Amino acid sequence: MSTIVRGIVSTALVVACGTAAFWWGTDGFSAYTAEAARRADILRAPRPVPTVELEDQDGRRFRLDDYRGRLLAVEFIYTRCMTVCRSLGVAFRQIRDAVPPESLGRDFALLSISFDPERDDPASLKAYGRNFGADGEHWRLARVRDAAELTALLDAFGVVVIPDRFGGFEHNAAIHLVGRDGRLVEISDLDQPLAFAGKVREKL
Repeated sequence: MSTIVRGIVSTALVVACGTAAFWWGTDGFSAYTAEAARRADILRAPRPVPTVELEDQDGRRFRLDDYRGRLLAVEFIYTRCMTVCRSLGVAFRQIRDAVPPESLGRDFALLSISFDPERDDPASLKAYGRNFGADGEHWRLARVRDAAELTALLDAFGVVVIPDRFGGFEHNAAIHLVGRDGRLVEISDLDQPLAFAGKVREKL
């Protein structure tokens, strides 16, 4: 075998091995990032979410279990956030407006959960929700009082929250759909609210 042929064969083997490793590492090329892998995993195997206790903008206590039997859109925010959380609020308002009004509350609800419970008291949550038209019934704002439960909830949804140097947080952002059985079934980009609403309408 000539040197040129051996070089071609060696290169082909390296490319084949690299392609196979990439295929395996990206779940058949379907996941190019950790976020994409997380979303693909949820679609393949919906994940139970913890039945944590929350307190809403009116000081009412409730549990995530209370939404069983309905579809639930969930976002994670903190009220002092002036960037991505504002975009989430706008996206949630668009979703709310795009689903059949008669399904709101009965078959579908929206829930914004703060991961800054120390500062996001009911009054702050109410003021934040008012900016986006949250009615406190079909779309509630809430915080988790128990730090251990908050950690478990963020982990279940795959939300990463890192304090920054200015008293705020760096965090990933998405719109999550919890099914009627209380399982996380889908994660969508915040810049595609109408596509998310279309998926909700299909499931109603």
